[in-house]
Formats: sequence, C-alpha cells, structure tokens
Amino acid sequence: MKRADMKRPHDDPPSHDEPIRKHTFDGIAEFDKKMPNWWLTTFYGGILFAIGYWFYFAHSGIGPKPIAELESELSRIQTVKLSEMSGAVDDATLWKMSQNAAFVRAGETTFVTTCASCHGEKLTGGIGPNLVDTTWIHGGRPTDILNTVTNGVAAKGMPTWGPILGTKKISEIVAFILSKHSPDETAMAEPAPAGTHASTP
Repeated sequence: MKRADMKRPHDDPPSHDEPIRKHTFDGIAEFDKKMPNWWLTTFYGGILFAIGYWFYFAHSGIGPKPIAELESELSRIQTVKLSEMSGAVDDATLWKMSQNAAFVRAGETTFVTTCASCHGEKLTGGIGPNLVDTTWIHGGRPTDILNTVTNGVAAKGMPTWGPILGTKKISEIVAFILSKHSPDETAMAEPAPAGTHASTP
C-alpha cells in the first residue's frame, strides 16, 4: 500500500449535529458550540459577586474598612499573647494591656461589680479615693497599683483581692484604671507625700 493511500483517523471530518463555524485557521475548523451553563453561571456569578463586594466594602461605607479589620486582628493577636504571659507582670505589659480594648472591657466589668461600690463607677471616688487624678498614695506605677489591689490596704479597709480575683482579673482591673491615664503622667510614678489626701487604690 502506498503511503499516499493511507488515511489517518482524523483525515475525515467527524460526524456531528452541531454547526461548524465558517472560518478556519490553518486548516482547522471549530464547532459553533455554546459555553456550558455551569461555566456561564460561575462566570457571571463571579462578576456579580465582585460588583457587590466592591459596593459593600469600598463604596457604600457599610462594610468594615480593611484598616479597621487589620487593627482588630492585631488587637486580637496582642490579646492572645498577653493572655498567655506567665506569672510576672511588669509596667510595660500593663500599659500595653491598658491600650487593648478587650482587656479594658474585661477590667471594667470586674471593676463595676467589685470596686465601684467604693471608688465609683466613673472612678471618681466615694468611700474609696479618686482613681482618675494623678496623685497616688501607694505609688502610681502600674505595678504599684497592681500590688495595692492584690494585697489590699488593711488600715484603710481595702480588702486583699489577690486570693479572690487572681492575677489575670486584677491585671485587667489595673488595665482599666490605666486606660484613664497615660504613660507620660509623671505624677503617677511617685506616691503622694505623707499627710496629703491623695487618690489611690
């Protein structure tokens, strides 16, 4: 058999019912088929989703902003890290906790149920002294406040809260108190002179 007489299977056009496009390219013809419905649904659905996403997050102002989401996630990560810290708590850690909304909220909840009866819900004092000014009886450094709350002040009738609340809750209370102050308040670093009517836990 001569090579010229041999036919390959694809030499003859396949039998089909679908129309073929009129144009050819390099001798190749194409079926004139529609895209599958599942593909079209996915394609147009993706377009509609992109438009809705853009409108919700970028145009309408309803959705959370990317920066807000980032700050929220960073705050959550910081909360987890600070929550996992071991026993020792230093001034820097307590200041960081005071800038974390999760710790401040938790501290406020405990403060309202435990401390507000003496110090007032707004920390302005009552039976106990004011906690929002910058003069402190037993020292205003974060660890000073932590020690005061933990050990109490028997002479002034303040209970020893350490065995009752534990380090975590007391740290949150201190974070709540510190949230009303700032690290640059130099008066917080030293106790008030003897004989003055200072505000302190």
